[in-house]
Amino acid sequence: MDLDGFKHINDSLGQAVGNQLLQSVAKRLQSCVRDPDTVSRRGSDEFAVLLQDAHRPQDAAATARRVLNALGEVRSVDDHPLHVTASIGVSIYPDDGIDAETLIRNAGSAVYRAKKNGCQSCEFYSSELNVCTFEPQFTREELQRALEQSELKLHYQPKVNLKTGAITGAEALARWDHPTRGTIPPRQFIPLAEESGMILPIGAWVLDEACSQARIWAEAGVPAKTMAVNVSGVQFQSEGFLDELSAALDKTGLDPSFLELDVNESVLMRHPERTAFVLKALRDKGVHVSVDRFGTGNSSLSSMQKLSVHALKIDRSLLRQITTAPGGTAAVAAFIEMGRGLHLRVNAQGVETVEDLEFLWAHECDEAQGNFLGRAVPPDQLAKLLQPNRVCAS
Repeated sequence: MDLDGFKHINDSLGQAVGNQLLQSVAKRLQSCVRDPDTVSRRGSDEFAVLLQDAHRPQDAAATARRVLNALGEVRSVDDHPLHVTASIGVSIYPDDGIDAETLIRNAGSAVYRAKKNGCQSCEFYSSELNVCTFEPQFTREELQRALEQSELKLHYQPKVNLKTGAITGAEALARWDHPTRGTIPPRQFIPLAEESGMILPIGAWVLDEACSQARIWAEAGVPAKTMAVNVSGVQFQSEGFLDELSAALDKTGLDPSFLELDVNESVLMRHPERTAFVLKALRDKGVHVSVDRFGTGNSSLSSMQKLSVHALKIDRSLLRQITTAPGGTAAVAAFIEMGRGLHLRVNAQGVETVEDLEFLWAHECDEAQGNFLGRAVPPDQLAKLLQPNRVCAS
C-alpha cells in the first residue's frame, strides 16, 4: 500500500508533521486487521499488510475497503486537517507466489496499476501486470505517430449468451501494429497513453472506430449486436466526453442502444456526483453501461444500487480463482447472485477452460467471453461469426 500525496504533505508541512501522519496511518491500519495479521512499514509512505488464512479474494477485498475508508477520513495532525488516500495492490498465496519476496513484488505491480487508475483504489495482481510494468517504455511521440499513421487497429472478441450459445455482441480491443516491434497488446501501451495524456485522443478514436464498424456490419445485413467499448477513467471524467460520444453516434448513425460502455468499478466510485450526472446522460441517450472489473474495487451493494448501469463484468482475476484457490467459487457465485438480485446482466471475462464454462453454466451466469469461447479477431473474421443462428463452436 502506498499513500497518495504524502510527498506533498511532507515537503509543504515538514518532516515532523509527515512522521506524525505516518504514525496515524499505522494506527488506522492496525485497527482494520485482526490480531493474527501483520502490519509493517516498508519505507517512506509504503506499508504492507499480511493477512493470515485469507485465501479468498473477497476477504482481501473486504480488508482493502476497510483500509481505504479508514485512511480516507480527515485527521488533524499538529493542528493541520489532513486528508490522504491510498493505492493498494493485492497478491494471494500460492497463486501469485510461494515466497514472501515474490508476493511482495507482485503486490507492488498491482499497486502500480492501482495508481494508474487513480487515488483510493485497489487492484489484484495478475500475470499481465508484470508485462505492463517492466516492458520497455514507448514514448508519447510514438503513440502520437501511431494514431496519426493508422498503426492502431481494433480487434473484436465475441460475447456469448450462456443459455443459448449465441453470440450476442463483441468487445472492441485495441492493437498497435508497431513498425519494428510487431503487434502490441493494449496492456503494454494504454498505461503510457493514460500517463502522457494520449488516452483522450486514442479513446475518442476507439469510440468512433467501434461505432463505425458496428454500423458497417448493420448495413451489410449482419444482425444487430451490441458493441462494447472500454472507456478509461480519464476519458469518462473529462468534460468533453458526452459531446465526444454524441458526435460519434451522429457521425456513424449507430443506434445508441447497440453501444455498451465498459467503465472500471473504481472509476465509477471515484467522483460520485460527476459519475451520477454522466450515467444519467448516457441512460437518457439509450447507451448501455457495464461495470468493468467488478469485484476488484471498493463498491458496496448500496452504492451499486444507485448506479444507472445495465451489466456487471466479473474480472478475469476472480474467475481464475475457480480452479486455483480455495473458496474461489464462492466469490464468483456470490457476484453472479448479486447481479441477478440487482436485475443486471452478468458477464464473466477471461473464460479459459471448460471448467470455467461449466461453473458459469451451473450458476446461471448470463454471458461470457474469453479465449476458450473466441479470441479477439479482425472485423472481417468476426463478421463471419455474426450471422443468423450462429452459436459458439466451443
